[in-house]
Amino acid sequence: MLSESGVRYECRIKGKFRLDDIKNTNPVAVGDQVEIETEADSIDANIIAIAPRRNYIIRRSINLSRQTHILAANMDRAFLIVTLAMPRTSLGFIDRFLITAEAYSIPVDIIFNKADLYDTEMLEKVQALQTLYEGLGYPCHILSALTEGAEITRLRTRLKGNVNLFSGHSGTGKSTLINMLDPALKLRTGGLSEAHDKGVHTTTFAEMFELSGGGFVIDSPGIKELGIVDIEKHELSHFFPEMRRLLNKCKFNNCLHLSEPKCAVREAVEKGEIAMSRYDSYLGIMSGEELEKEYE
Repeated sequence: MLSESGVRYECRIKGKFRLDDIKNTNPVAVGDQVEIETEADSIDANIIAIAPRRNYIIRRSINLSRQTHILAANMDRAFLIVTLAMPRTSLGFIDRFLITAEAYSIPVDIIFNKADLYDTEMLEKVQALQTLYEGLGYPCHILSALTEGAEITRLRTRLKGNVNLFSGHSGTGKSTLINMLDPALKLRTGGLSEAHDKGVHTTTFAEMFELSGGGFVIDSPGIKELGIVDIEKHELSHFFPEMRRLLNKCKFNNCLHLSEPKCAVREAVEKGEIAMSRYDSYLGIMSGEELEKEYE
């Protein structure tokens, strides 16, 4: 833990902590602001209280489906790193991350990494996705974490002075990109499993690093699954910006946008004003199929 005076302490949890009665596998998360009890002439300390979180990214735990895991807390912006291949990031995964961030008012940038591997077809696809998501208010970056360029420079500017979360599947290049943005950090990086084109975990727990240009970056472990937590079905459409704009135009105030008559959302889908991929993500979550398997 980094104190306000710049001293780093090795901390232990004292007592039990809960967050809004949700059972978490990690009651203290990276990014938390805590109160500590120090020991004389030692860098050891006890965490005795956690300050209220202004936001957090939370997901359902992989092996303990009734429990949840907080990826990070108190961030100014999240950066979702995705790849179209090696490994492939599904649109459903992207949308579930965006929904979770929307629920806690966390701005998100989408980074399409490994542009050096794109052929003409893949480039056209990622440009179409850029148009889709930027139209919804999510800034997008197409880049290669291996090459210095204009987008890398742009990202450094966006990181400066903020607490930033980097998240995504294993193998999408999170740590490599952070090293490009701030070479002084020298984070450990990995590759892909040749048998499955899936990421090899090199970041095993979330960790926050201070950036030499100002601000902090949180490098998080690769996410295999991202289950939506604590969002009721009647609230879900509020976290899709393109649906939120139409909610007062549906015939029924409690419209779920499934089969109700005179539903403005479904009419927009039929007209192509809402992307079918986004509506499919909405339907999947509504039907309880939000836990998409790894790289499905």
